[in-house]
Amino acid sequence: MCAMASARTLAPQRAVLVCLLGAFRIVKNGAPMPLRPGGKVEQFVGALALEGAHGVPRDELLERIWPGGDPALAAQSLNSLSHWLNRNLSDALDGSSPIVHKGGRYSLNTEGGLAVDVIEFEALLETAELLGSDGRIGAAIDSYHRALTMYAGDLGGGSDVAHLLERERLRARFLTALSRLADHYFSVGDYRRSLTSALELLRTDPCREDAHRVAMRCYVRTGARAQALRQYRLCETVLAKEFDAVPEPATESLYELVRANPHQV
Repeated sequence: MCAMASARTLAPQRAVLVCLLGAFRIVKNGAPMPLRPGGKVEQFVGALALEGAHGVPRDELLERIWPGGDPALAAQSLNSLSHWLNRNLSDALDGSSPIVHKGGRYSLNTEGGLAVDVIEFEALLETAELLGSDGRIGAAIDSYHRALTMYAGDLGGGSDVAHLLERERLRARFLTALSRLADHYFSVGDYRRSLTSALELLRTDPCREDAHRVAMRCYVRTGARAQALRQYRLCETVLAKEFDAVPEPATESLYELVRANPHQV
Protein backbone atom coordinates (compact mmCIF):
# COMPACT_ATOMS: atom_id res chain seq x y z
CA MET A 1 0.00 0.00 0.00
CA CYS A 2 1.01 3.61 -0.52
CA ALA A 3 0.24 4.66 3.03
CA MET A 4 3.08 5.19 5.48
CA ALA A 5 3.26 5.62 9.23
CA SER A 6 2.51 9.34 8.86
CA ALA A 7 -0.73 8.44 7.10
CA ARG A 8 -2.40 8.10 10.45
CA THR A 9 -2.04 11.81 11.16
CA LEU A 10 -4.25 14.42 9.59
CA ALA A 11 -4.14 18.16 9.03
CA PRO A 12 -3.73 20.18 12.27
CA GLN A 13 -7.37 21.30 12.31
CA ARG A 14 -8.46 17.66 12.67
CA ALA A 15 -7.81 17.10 16.35
CA VAL A 16 -9.59 13.74 16.44
CA LEU A 17 -9.38 11.22 13.58
CA VAL A 18 -11.23 7.90 13.54
CA CYS A 19 -9.33 5.41 11.38
CA LEU A 20 -11.14 2.49 9.76
CA LEU A 21 -8.69 1.83 6.93
CA GLY A 22 -6.13 -0.70 8.08
CA ALA A 23 -6.13 -1.23 11.84
CA PHE A 24 -8.85 0.62 13.76
CA ARG A 25 -7.54 3.64 15.64
CA ILE A 26 -8.72 6.82 17.25
CA VAL A 27 -5.99 9.42 16.83
CA LYS A 28 -6.18 12.36 19.24
CA ASN A 29 -3.90 15.33 18.63
CA GLY A 30 -1.67 13.16 16.44
CA ALA A 31 -1.32 10.26 18.90
CA PRO A 32 -3.28 6.96 18.80
CA MET A 33 -5.33 6.24 21.90
CA PRO A 34 -4.68 2.92 23.68
CA LEU A 35 -7.67 0.74 22.81
CA ARG A 36 -8.35 -2.97 23.02
CA PRO A 37 -8.47 -4.42 19.46
CA GLY A 38 -11.99 -5.56 18.61
CA GLY A 39 -13.41 -4.11 21.84
CA LYS A 40 -16.69 -2.32 22.40
CA VAL A 41 -15.22 1.11 21.61
CA GLU A 42 -14.14 -0.15 18.20
CA GLN A 43 -17.51 -1.78 17.55
CA PHE A 44 -19.42 1.35 18.61
CA VAL A 45 -17.31 4.00 16.93
CA GLY A 46 -16.70 1.83 13.85
CA ALA A 47 -20.43 1.35 13.31
CA LEU A 48 -21.07 5.10 13.59
CA ALA A 49 -18.12 6.03 11.37
CA LEU A 50 -19.36 3.89 8.49
CA GLU A 51 -22.84 5.40 8.61
CA GLY A 52 -21.67 9.03 8.62
CA ALA A 53 -24.23 11.76 9.34
CA HIS A 54 -27.01 9.25 8.70
CA GLY A 55 -26.38 7.68 12.10
CA VAL A 56 -27.42 4.34 13.57
CA PRO A 57 -30.65 3.68 15.50
CA ARG A 58 -30.15 2.96 19.19
CA ASP A 59 -31.84 -0.46 19.06
CA GLU A 60 -29.67 -1.50 16.13
CA LEU A 61 -26.53 -0.52 18.02
CA LEU A 62 -27.60 -2.50 21.06
CA GLU A 63 -28.18 -5.61 18.96
CA ARG A 64 -24.91 -5.20 17.05
CA ILE A 65 -22.69 -4.70 20.07
CA TRP A 66 -24.50 -6.84 22.66
CA PRO A 67 -26.42 -9.42 20.58
CA GLY A 68 -28.92 -11.31 22.66
CA GLY A 69 -27.99 -9.38 25.80
CA ASP A 70 -30.28 -7.98 28.45
CA PRO A 71 -31.74 -4.76 26.93
CA ALA A 72 -31.46 -2.76 30.16
CA LEU A 73 -27.82 -3.74 30.74
CA ALA A 74 -26.98 -3.15 27.08
CA ALA A 75 -28.53 0.34 27.21
CA GLN A 76 -26.53 1.11 30.34
CA SER A 77 -23.34 -0.07 28.66
CA LEU A 78 -24.07 2.09 25.60
CA ASN A 79 -24.45 5.13 27.84
CA SER A 80 -21.17 4.26 29.54
CA LEU A 81 -19.40 4.04 26.18
CA SER A 82 -20.75 7.43 25.15
CA HIS A 83 -19.65 8.99 28.45
CA TRP A 84 -16.17 7.44 28.18
CA LEU A 85 -15.70 8.85 24.67
CA ASN A 86 -16.95 12.26 25.76
CA ARG A 87 -14.62 12.30 28.76
CA ASN A 88 -11.59 11.34 26.67
CA LEU A 89 -12.19 13.30 23.48
CA SER A 90 -14.22 16.42 24.20
CA ASP A 91 -11.17 18.40 25.35
CA ALA A 92 -9.68 18.02 21.85
CA LEU A 93 -12.98 19.14 20.31
CA ASP A 94 -13.23 22.42 22.24
CA GLY A 95 -15.69 20.90 24.65
CA SER A 96 -17.98 19.37 22.02
CA SER A 97 -19.13 15.79 22.44
CA PRO A 98 -17.74 13.30 19.88
CA ILE A 99 -21.13 11.52 19.86
CA VAL A 100 -24.42 13.04 18.69
CA HIS A 101 -27.61 11.43 19.99
CA LYS A 102 -30.70 12.79 18.29
CA GLY A 103 -34.07 11.36 17.34
CA GLY A 104 -33.16 7.92 18.63
CA ARG A 105 -30.07 7.73 16.42
CA TYR A 106 -26.37 7.95 17.25
CA SER A 107 -23.75 9.51 14.97
CA LEU A 108 -20.24 10.93 15.17
CA ASN A 109 -19.90 14.68 15.56
CA THR A 110 -18.15 15.36 12.25
CA GLU A 111 -19.53 18.92 12.35
CA GLY A 112 -17.68 19.49 15.62
CA GLY A 113 -14.18 18.73 14.34
CA LEU A 114 -14.05 14.94 14.49
CA ALA A 115 -12.86 13.37 11.20
CA VAL A 116 -13.14 9.88 9.70
CA ASP A 117 -10.42 8.61 7.39
CA VAL A 118 -12.89 6.98 4.98
CA ILE A 119 -14.79 10.26 4.58
CA GLU A 120 -11.57 12.23 4.09
CA PHE A 121 -10.28 9.64 1.60
CA GLU A 122 -13.38 9.82 -0.57
CA ALA A 123 -13.59 13.63 -0.38
CA LEU A 124 -9.98 13.93 -1.59
CA LEU A 125 -10.69 11.51 -4.44
CA GLU A 126 -13.74 13.50 -5.53
CA THR A 127 -11.65 16.68 -5.51
CA ALA A 128 -8.92 14.97 -7.54
CA GLU A 129 -11.43 13.74 -10.12
CA LEU A 130 -12.93 17.22 -10.53
CA LEU A 131 -9.51 18.81 -10.88
CA GLY A 132 -8.47 16.22 -13.44
CA SER A 133 -11.62 16.76 -15.51
CA ASP A 134 -10.89 20.52 -15.48
CA GLY A 135 -7.40 19.88 -16.83
CA ARG A 136 -5.68 20.95 -13.61
CA ILE A 137 -3.38 17.94 -13.65
CA GLY A 138 -0.81 19.16 -11.10
CA ALA A 139 -3.49 19.91 -8.51
CA ALA A 140 -5.22 16.59 -9.28
CA ILE A 141 -1.97 14.71 -8.73
CA ASP A 142 -1.52 16.41 -5.36
CA SER A 143 -5.05 15.52 -4.27
CA TYR A 144 -4.63 11.90 -5.37
CA HIS A 145 -1.43 11.64 -3.35
CA ARG A 146 -3.16 13.02 -0.26
CA ALA A 147 -6.02 10.55 -0.72
CA LEU A 148 -3.66 7.61 -1.16
CA THR A 149 -1.80 8.58 2.00
CA MET A 150 -5.08 8.19 3.87
CA TYR A 151 -5.45 4.60 2.66
CA ALA A 152 -3.46 2.67 5.26
CA GLY A 153 -5.03 -0.65 4.32
CA ASP A 154 -8.34 -2.26 3.48
CA LEU A 155 -11.39 -1.54 5.60
CA GLY A 156 -11.14 -3.51 8.83
CA GLY A 157 -13.79 -4.65 11.24
CA GLY A 158 -16.93 -6.61 10.40
CA SER A 159 -17.41 -9.64 8.21
CA ASP A 160 -21.09 -9.36 7.25
CA VAL A 161 -22.00 -9.03 3.57
CA ALA A 162 -22.62 -5.27 3.71
CA HIS A 163 -19.22 -4.70 5.35
CA LEU A 164 -17.44 -6.91 2.83
CA LEU A 165 -19.08 -5.06 -0.05
CA GLU A 166 -18.01 -1.72 1.41
CA ARG A 167 -14.47 -3.01 1.88
CA GLU A 168 -14.30 -4.04 -1.78
CA ARG A 169 -15.83 -0.75 -2.94
CA LEU A 170 -13.21 1.29 -1.08
CA ARG A 171 -10.42 -0.98 -2.28
CA ALA A 172 -11.59 -0.49 -5.87
CA ARG A 173 -11.52 3.29 -5.37
CA PHE A 174 -7.97 3.03 -4.04
CA LEU A 175 -6.86 1.03 -7.08
CA THR A 176 -8.60 3.42 -9.46
CA ALA A 177 -6.83 6.34 -7.79
CA LEU A 178 -3.46 4.69 -8.42
CA SER A 179 -4.45 4.10 -12.03
CA ARG A 180 -5.51 7.73 -12.51
CA LEU A 181 -2.29 8.92 -10.88
CA ALA A 182 -0.24 6.79 -13.26
CA ASP A 183 -2.20 8.17 -16.22
CA HIS A 184 -1.77 11.78 -15.09
CA TYR A 185 1.97 11.39 -14.63
CA PHE A 186 2.24 9.78 -18.06
CA SER A 187 0.26 12.62 -19.65
CA VAL A 188 2.75 15.22 -18.36
CA GLY A 189 5.77 13.13 -19.40
CA ASP A 190 6.85 12.06 -15.92
CA TYR A 191 7.33 8.42 -16.89
CA ARG A 192 9.27 7.36 -13.81
CA ARG A 193 6.54 8.47 -11.42
CA SER A 194 3.92 7.02 -13.73
CA LEU A 195 5.77 3.70 -13.60
CA THR A 196 6.00 3.88 -9.80
CA SER A 197 2.22 4.32 -9.54
CA ALA A 198 1.52 1.52 -12.01
CA LEU A 199 3.80 -0.91 -10.18
CA GLU A 200 2.22 0.06 -6.84
CA LEU A 201 -1.15 -0.83 -8.34
CA LEU A 202 0.18 -4.16 -9.60
CA ARG A 203 1.57 -5.03 -6.16
CA THR A 204 -1.98 -4.82 -4.86
CA ASP A 205 -3.74 -6.29 -7.89
CA PRO A 206 -1.36 -8.13 -10.26
CA CYS A 207 -4.18 -8.80 -12.73
CA ARG A 208 -4.84 -5.16 -13.64
CA GLU A 209 -4.05 -5.09 -17.36
CA ASP A 210 -4.36 -1.30 -17.56
CA ALA A 211 -1.46 -1.04 -15.11
CA HIS A 212 0.60 -3.57 -17.06
CA ARG A 213 0.04 -1.50 -20.20
CA VAL A 214 1.09 1.75 -18.49
CA ALA A 215 4.21 0.02 -17.17
CA MET A 216 5.05 -1.25 -20.67
CA ARG A 217 4.70 2.24 -22.15
CA CYS A 218 6.78 3.77 -19.36
CA TYR A 219 9.57 1.25 -19.86
CA VAL A 220 9.68 2.04 -23.58
CA ARG A 221 9.66 5.80 -22.96
CA THR A 222 12.56 5.45 -20.51
CA GLY A 223 14.63 3.32 -22.88
CA ALA A 224 13.92 -0.07 -21.31
CA ARG A 225 12.20 -1.81 -24.23
CA ALA A 226 13.29 -5.29 -23.12
CA GLN A 227 11.69 -4.71 -19.73
CA ALA A 228 8.48 -3.67 -21.47
CA LEU A 229 8.44 -7.02 -23.28
CA ARG A 230 9.09 -8.83 -19.99
CA GLN A 231 6.18 -6.92 -18.46
CA TYR A 232 3.90 -8.35 -21.11
CA ARG A 233 5.12 -11.88 -20.34
CA LEU A 234 4.50 -11.26 -16.65
CA CYS A 235 0.96 -10.09 -17.42
CA GLU A 236 0.41 -13.18 -19.56
CA THR A 237 1.67 -15.49 -16.80
CA VAL A 238 -0.39 -13.87 -14.04
CA LEU A 239 -3.63 -14.01 -16.03
CA ALA A 240 -3.06 -17.64 -17.00
CA LYS A 241 -2.32 -18.63 -13.41
CA GLU A 242 -5.13 -16.68 -11.76
CA PHE A 243 -7.95 -16.96 -14.28
CA ASP A 244 -6.79 -19.33 -17.04
CA ALA A 245 -7.22 -16.31 -19.33
CA VAL A 246 -5.18 -14.51 -21.99
CA PRO A 247 -4.44 -10.78 -22.21
CA GLU A 248 -6.98 -8.40 -23.70
CA PRO A 249 -6.63 -7.35 -27.36
CA ALA A 250 -5.41 -3.91 -26.23
CA THR A 251 -2.55 -5.54 -24.32
CA GLU A 252 -1.71 -7.84 -27.22
CA SER A 253 -1.67 -4.88 -29.63
CA LEU A 254 0.63 -2.90 -27.35
CA TYR A 255 2.99 -5.87 -27.10
CA GLU A 256 3.19 -6.11 -30.89
CA LEU A 257 3.84 -2.38 -31.11
CA VAL A 258 6.61 -2.58 -28.50
CA ARG A 259 8.12 -5.58 -30.30
CA ALA A 260 7.99 -4.23 -33.85
CA ASN A 261 7.64 -0.42 -33.67
CA PRO A 262 8.64 0.85 -30.21
CA HIS A 263 9.07 4.42 -31.51
CA GLN A 264 5.25 4.53 -31.93
CA VAL A 265 4.56 3.70 -28.27
